[in-house]
Amino acid sequence: MLLDGINSPQDLKKLKVEELPKLAAEIRQRMTEVVAVNGGHLASSLGAVELIIALHYCFNTPTDKLIFDVGHQAYAHKILTGRNKEFSSLRTYQGISGFPSREESLFDSFTTGHSSNAVSLALGVACARDRLPADEHFKVAAIIGDGSLSGGLCFEGLNNAGHLKKDILVILNTNELSISPNVGAISNYLNKIISLPVYNRFKESLENFLAKRGKGGERLLNLAAKFEEGLKGLFIPGMLFEELGFRYFGPLDGHNLEALIRSLKNIIGIKGPRILHVVTKKGKGYFAAENDPVRFHGTGPFDIQTGASLAKSAEIRTYTEVFSEKLVELAAKDKRIVAITAAMPEGAGMVKFHNAFPDRFFDVGIAEAHAVCFSAGLAKGGLKPVIAVYSTFLQRAYDQIIEDVALQDLPVIFCIDRAGIVGEDGATHQGIFDISFLNTVPNLVIMAPKDAPELEKMLEFSLSANTPIAIRYPKGGIENLKDAGQSIELGKAEVLTEGKDFALIALGSMVSPAQEAGRLLEQENLSGLVINARFAKPLDQDFFTALAKKVKFIFTAEEGIINGGFGSSVENILAKPVVKIGLPDVFISHGKRDLLLEKYGLTARQIADKIKSICLR
Repeated sequence: MLLDGINSPQDLKKLKVEELPKLAAEIRQRMTEVVAVNGGHLASSLGAVELIIALHYCFNTPTDKLIFDVGHQAYAHKILTGRNKEFSSLRTYQGISGFPSREESLFDSFTTGHSSNAVSLALGVACARDRLPADEHFKVAAIIGDGSLSGGLCFEGLNNAGHLKKDILVILNTNELSISPNVGAISNYLNKIISLPVYNRFKESLENFLAKRGKGGERLLNLAAKFEEGLKGLFIPGMLFEELGFRYFGPLDGHNLEALIRSLKNIIGIKGPRILHVVTKKGKGYFAAENDPVRFHGTGPFDIQTGASLAKSAEIRTYTEVFSEKLVELAAKDKRIVAITAAMPEGAGMVKFHNAFPDRFFDVGIAEAHAVCFSAGLAKGGLKPVIAVYSTFLQRAYDQIIEDVALQDLPVIFCIDRAGIVGEDGATHQGIFDISFLNTVPNLVIMAPKDAPELEKMLEFSLSANTPIAIRYPKGGIENLKDAGQSIELGKAEVLTEGKDFALIALGSMVSPAQEAGRLLEQENLSGLVINARFAKPLDQDFFTALAKKVKFIFTAEEGIINGGFGSSVENILAKPVVKIGLPDVFISHGKRDLLLEKYGLTARQIADKIKSICLR
């Protein structure tokens, strides 16, 4: 196999162009076999194989910098940059990350996982590079997808890059478009001409010549530029980028290695901001991913022969499913309820709502800031907007949460999925910061359910309240208990068990292990109050003050970072120290959720041991 001899891009460059399609097939087989076992982002990576081969074949990496937007498509990049042997550990604890990681390889310029930032990062690197001596210069390329263009940050970067005229290449990989035979042929021919070194040397010489001829030469120069733009505009969908100050090349067939390499070699030699537009097929080379690219965008383990999922049928529902079903039920009764998602209808549980109420469903694309601001407008108009968003992606809309929702005191409901430890997606996706960064926002209520009935109650409560509310819940299964809890009252906690030796106040996903920890401690003759906080904000100050007088030791448990979190809020209103059980002030790497919870001391046994060690000092 050719792949066995590739340990770096230098090995890749030793291959003939005719051998590269065989290498591409081997890479696809390798990543499909690994993802079938470990799960991962398969469809995008399958589609970008030839593109990544061509980039490493033409650029001098890692001296030249390739900066990936998100990194969903970067598996071939990892395989070609010395990580093929370790690739079978993809997304496992202490194994290869599912995204580019600066701690993993010199070939990964940044640790990435969120969309639309690659152009800005690349422009910053290019500006820093231009302050180096000429002999230390290198090339910079940002690799973005069509989804990245739905994020405003990407256009901010493009606008600034075009204005500064820096030597930067942006690779736009689209997989929702097709090239018709006629337009594609003309486009390819034109791009072949305008990317040729001889054409660009002539163009540069002509521009220099005309520039020295005063106003007359300037008019001719403008006329020549308009002629080229007009000719390209007839056939090439790149005028937007031209207006932003980029030279546009494409669209090219992203699976034609010979054409990609020829064009890249020509374009690399051109100075200034450039866009190379390639069109690829998501899931390319694996029938199941080609037929269902949405499911194989991020998939769990599957059977390679059939493409069928190997996930065991769940005996209990997930938080996402409970939210999804309850929202549809409530929306059937109240036509003012509308649902918003930022390109995550499947993951965030919005598909059922979309199917039931298509005219009340809004997918705004990868644009969380816009989603929140848009929802504020909906609320101002008398509707009841519900935003379903992953915790990690809500970070992207912090200013809008403060300025456009909380400051206006508008009743926008944030349903924050994947709050806490997410697992295999790693540091860029762990939902561990939301309590801390929302805690400081006035007018905003923060809730967390312990089980299915409580999530349903919280959703009902939120839609009947006239204030901004965030409900956070974790990835995974949920206890589908009969409704035996108290009704929801603003800021009121729920006492689950009585005791005299300590109080353990747990929030959301930590309530169940807290209850089990209480049972374990009873067997060791320690009795404690176990409390379901329900609210991270506001807190019932009278209740907690009375609690501090009742017991000597107070513990809090939360699935979020301790700094600025729920436990810190409890401690702030008491006149005594609180032992805070939660996550440390670190970025948490990838691994199975259960393993990571145990690593950071959030299992029932570990919570019980912590309480025992302090109470029996």
